[in-house]
Amino acid sequence: MKRSLRKHLTAIGAMCLLAAMVLTTATAASSLKTGLKVYVIPKNLGNPYFTTADSVKSGGALKALKELKEKGTETSGTQATAASQIPAIQAAITKGANALIVSATDASALCPTLKQAMSRKITVVTYDSDAPTCRNLFINQADSKAIGTSEVDLLASQIKKTGEIAIVSAAASATNQNTWIKYMKQQLKKYPNMKLVDVVYGNDDPTVSTQVTQGLLQKHPNLKGIISPTTVGIAAAAAVLDTAKYRGKVLLTGLGTPNSLRKYVKNGTIKGFELWNPADLGYLAAYAAVNYASKAITGKAGQKFKAGRLGSYRIGKAKTVLLGPPFVFTKKNIDKFHF
Repeated sequence: MKRSLRKHLTAIGAMCLLAAMVLTTATAASSLKTGLKVYVIPKNLGNPYFTTADSVKSGGALKALKELKEKGTETSGTQATAASQIPAIQAAITKGANALIVSATDASALCPTLKQAMSRKITVVTYDSDAPTCRNLFINQADSKAIGTSEVDLLASQIKKTGEIAIVSAAASATNQNTWIKYMKQQLKKYPNMKLVDVVYGNDDPTVSTQVTQGLLQKHPNLKGIISPTTVGIAAAAAVLDTAKYRGKVLLTGLGTPNSLRKYVKNGTIKGFELWNPADLGYLAAYAAVNYASKAITGKAGQKFKAGRLGSYRIGKAKTVLLGPPFVFTKKNIDKFHF
C-alpha cells in the first residue's frame, strides 16, 4: 500500500513538474510584447544595402517585426549624414516609438538624440554602424577585426602582396568604416611590399564615390588595388574600373552585394569581395529590439534569445550581438545568391 502510494505520488509529482515546464516554456514563448511601435532608421533611404536589410520582401527587419506582430516603420533621410538622419529619429520619438533600430551615420552627432530616446525608456538598438555610448544593444554584422584583416588578406592574394593600394570609404565619421580601416592598417604591417597611399570618402553617395575613385586613379597612376568597405562605394569604384585600361590591372575588393556586383565579378573587374546577408542583419536587429523592449533580455553578457529563422543568439561583451563571419563571393559562387 505504501509502495503503491509512493508510486502514485511520484507520478503526480512528475506530472506537476512536466506541467510547470510546459507552462514556463509557454510563458517564455509568449513573453514578447506585441503591437510595439518600432522604427527602423537606416543611414539613408534608397540605399540598396539598407533596402535589403530592412524590407519585408527580402526577409529583413520589417519581416521580423511582422512575424512578431509589431508595428514596423522604416524611415530616415535621403542622405547618409547625421543632419539628414536626426530629424527621422526625433520624429519617431515624438510619434511614441517603443524601439528604434538605427544604423548610425555619426555616433557623436546622433548621441544627444538617442540618449533622449533612452531617457524616455525607448529601446535603442544599433545595427551595421554603432553608437557605443548611446544604445542598449549593437547588432554587429561581423567581427570588426575579421572584416578589416580579411579584406587586406583578400586583396593581398589578388595583387601578389605587392603594390600601392587605396581605400574608398563611406563617410569620414562612420564608426564601422573607421574601425575596419584601423584593422586594415594593422594587418598591412604583415605585407611590407604593400603600401596604403590614400584613404578617400565617397559619403555613401554614388556620384561622390565615383569622383573620388577617379581622383585616386589620376593621383596614383601606379595603384594596384582598392578596398571599398561600403556597398555604395564598391559599386561606384567597380563602374570606374570596368574599362580596358583598368580591368584586371587595378584590382578591387571590399563589401558589396551580389546583385550589384555580379556583372563586375563575371567580367573580371572584381575577383572576389565580402559581405554578410544584410537581410539577416536587419532581421536579427528587429528580434533583438523586441526582446529588449519586452524585457526578455537586459543586455547582460551571456544572455540568449531566439531570433526566428536564424536560431538562438548570445549577447557578448559591450552589449553586442554578432551575426557571423563575412563570406567571400567569387565567380564560382555568386550565382547562388540573389540580394
